[in-house]
Amino acid sequence: MRGADERSGSMFSYISLEERVPADHPLRAVRRITDRALDRISPQFGPLYVQFGRPSIPPEQLLRALLLQALYTIRSERQLMEQLDYNLLFRWFVGLGLDDAVWSPTTFSKNRDRLLTGDIAAAFFEAVRLHAETARLLSDEHFTVDGTLLEAWASHKSFQPRDTPPPDGAAPGGGGNPTVDFRGQRRTNATHQSTTDPDARLYRKSDGRPAQLAYGGHVLMENRSGLIVDTRVTPADGFSERDAALVMIEHRPGGRITLGADKGYDYPAFVAELRHMDVIPHVAQHITARRGSAIDARTTRHTGYDISQRKRKLVEQVFGWMKTVGGLRKLRHRGGPLVGWIFTFTAAAYNIVRMRRLLPAAAL
Repeated sequence: MRGADERSGSMFSYISLEERVPADHPLRAVRRITDRALDRISPQFGPLYVQFGRPSIPPEQLLRALLLQALYTIRSERQLMEQLDYNLLFRWFVGLGLDDAVWSPTTFSKNRDRLLTGDIAAAFFEAVRLHAETARLLSDEHFTVDGTLLEAWASHKSFQPRDTPPPDGAAPGGGGNPTVDFRGQRRTNATHQSTTDPDARLYRKSDGRPAQLAYGGHVLMENRSGLIVDTRVTPADGFSERDAALVMIEHRPGGRITLGADKGYDYPAFVAELRHMDVIPHVAQHITARRGSAIDARTTRHTGYDISQRKRKLVEQVFGWMKTVGGLRKLRHRGGPLVGWIFTFTAAAYNIVRMRRLLPAAAL
C-alpha cells in the first residue's frame, strides 16, 4: 500500500542522540580520544574564568566545535553555528541536547579568544601526544622536520609603507576596492608592512613564484607512525625553517637521534649545529654547480639514511591534510599568536584522525 505524504511534525522524540549515531561511526573514536585529552587538561580551564556572572560556553564544548570545524572543512564560525543548529551528529559530538540553543558566532569567537590567553591549543596538542606516547605509537629516536607557507589573510593592497603615506597609485574604477598598480615600486619587509595583518611577511618561495604575504608553519614528525610531536609558526623570511627545526629538535629528550629533512636544510651551519647537538642529520643532499653538500659519506653510507629519506615524505601528508581538510590553505585569522594557536590545534586534529586508525579499539 502506498504511504501517505503527511508533514505533521512530532512534538517529542523518543530516540536519544546517542542512539541515533551508529556504533561504528568514525566520530565515536574521535570523540573518545578527544574526551581523554580534555579530561587531562581540565584543571587548566578554571583560571581562565571568573567565579561570578553568567555561565559561558563550556570550554570542552568549544574545543569540540573547533575540532569539527577542522574535520569537516567548515569555512567560518557562522557556518559552524548554522551546521550545529540542525546537524544532529554535530550536536552529539559537541555535547548539546536536541533542545539546546546554539551560540551566536560572535560569542563563540570571543570565548575562543579566551582560550588563546591560556595557551589551551598547546595543552590540548600535548595531551593528544601523551595519549599516543602511552599507546607506544611514537618513536623517540627518528624524526622528520619540514615547513610550509601559510597564506595570510591580507592582500597586497594592505602592504603599505611603514612611515610614509601610501603612494597615490590607485587607478580609476573599482568603487571601494580600486585597482592599484605596484609596477616599478620596490616593496620590502624592511620598508613596508601589512595594515591588515602586521605580523605577516612578504615572501617568495623560489624564482618564478609570486610573492605573497605569509607565515611559515613548521612541524616535527616522528617516523614510526607519522604523528606530529611539535609545531612552530614563524614569520616567512627564508631562514626560519632551519631555526625552527633546531628549536624543536632541541626539546626532544634522549640520546642520539636522527633528523630527516629535504634539500632546503642542506646548509653547512645547520648540519654542523645538529652534529653539535648529537643529532644525526639525515638531510637530503643538495649538490649544485656552485657548492657541494654538507652531508657526506659518513652519513649516507648507512642504511638508516635511506630509510629516513623514505619516511620523511610522510610529512607531506601532514601539510596536505592541514591545508585541504583543516582549512589552512588560506588563513582565516590574523596575528601571529592566533595563527600559531590555530596551526597547533589543527595539528592536534590531524593526530587524532591518524590515531583513530592506528590505535586498537581497546586503547581508544
